[in-house]
Amino acid sequence: MEFTRHQLALRNGNEREEIWIAYKGVIYDVTNSKMWRNGKHYEHWAGQDLTDELQDAPHDTKVFEKLQVVGRLVH
Repeated sequence: MEFTRHQLALRNGNEREEIWIAYKGVIYDVTNSKMWRNGKHYEHWAGQDLTDELQDAPHDTKVFEKLQVVGRLVH
């Protein structure tokens, strides 16, 4: 499925129950992740494309392999 930035933004942990993030055009469901409680992970907020922000993350992209893919982010 494809989702817009607006649809992604609604999945921020406040507007709806789902908590989603995007990375390199792929949207991931982090709703059940202990690291994303209340839609926040350290200084990062859910409902956003985190591609640029994760360049400085202390972990590599392997963390995404454990997450469920929801769809693709369209512009």
